[in-house]
Amino acid sequence: MKTLLASTCLMFGLFGGASFASAECGSLTIASMNWQSAEVLSNLDKIILNEGYGCQAEITVGDTVPTITSMAEKGQPDIAPEAWIDLLPDVVKKGTEEGKIVQVGSPLPDGGNQGWWIPKYFSDAHPDIKTIPDLLKHPELFPDPEDPSKGAIFNGPQGWGGTVVTSQLFKGFEAEKAGFKLVDTGSAAGLDGSIAKAYENKEPWVGYYWAPTALLGKYPMVKLEAGVPADAAEWKRCNTVESCPDPKPNAWPVDTIVTLVAKPFSEKAGPEVMDYLAKRSWSNETVNKLMAWMTDNQASGEDGAKHFLEENKDIWSKWVSPEAAEKITAAL
Repeated sequence: MKTLLASTCLMFGLFGGASFASAECGSLTIASMNWQSAEVLSNLDKIILNEGYGCQAEITVGDTVPTITSMAEKGQPDIAPEAWIDLLPDVVKKGTEEGKIVQVGSPLPDGGNQGWWIPKYFSDAHPDIKTIPDLLKHPELFPDPEDPSKGAIFNGPQGWGGTVVTSQLFKGFEAEKAGFKLVDTGSAAGLDGSIAKAYENKEPWVGYYWAPTALLGKYPMVKLEAGVPADAAEWKRCNTVESCPDPKPNAWPVDTIVTLVAKPFSEKAGPEVMDYLAKRSWSNETVNKLMAWMTDNQASGEDGAKHFLEENKDIWSKWVSPEAAEKITAAL
């Protein structure tokens, strides 16, 4: 009996400290989408789940449409940390109703923000310009480099959905009548370069961009409000349709971003793991700065995740249990 008791005590000493989540979590796959914020988040989840909760997580390459579709139909991969579900609303709805996937919190509660932006230094100097109608009263403040008699609104490259919407809103708000030209930047590099040049020279700039992005971590920008109510039906009918001849002014909707978890994994993962996934979120400002650091240092998603964990314990420690926080800290 003493031998049995001693053995029992030894076993408890070895394993009693391990959470039930560790035993239940097991192997899992995390989808890493092909953009920077999703790449670093998938690596962050891998480190936290493996080091903090004893999981055996591996990253698999993914993208919005194939990953969400596969999860909704097959329950694989196990986690999509940064899912922009407004791109596939019917697929997500069907997968949720059929019990294949569950939505667990939002990694980016600020949402995906697309729209027309101005530099923060310009916004600070012109606090009266808060909306698109405010902007359109002052073409003289945004002179076109090739024709200073006109104001310039910079657009993205052809083929982007945001480029189509910007062109339609340019028509809908009657920006040409207000004295503006729509400038085709030709490429993503051209668009980024126009912002960088404006910042270097502290010049005015207005045009299409989105958050979260590394560029906005390096060059703080302020998004203009639409100045009109959002109309979802009109947005779908015309603002997003290149061939639509009669676009109306409209407000750019904020994209909903959630963490998707395959239902089978959610049932075996344990409450501590699911609690982490529900709590784990960061602001666009935080991830913008992290991505700017990654870009400046040519860092991978894994490098970025480790940098964030080392520099921001005050943020991530609130997402995890105290025991997990100690294990993650020790592993860094």
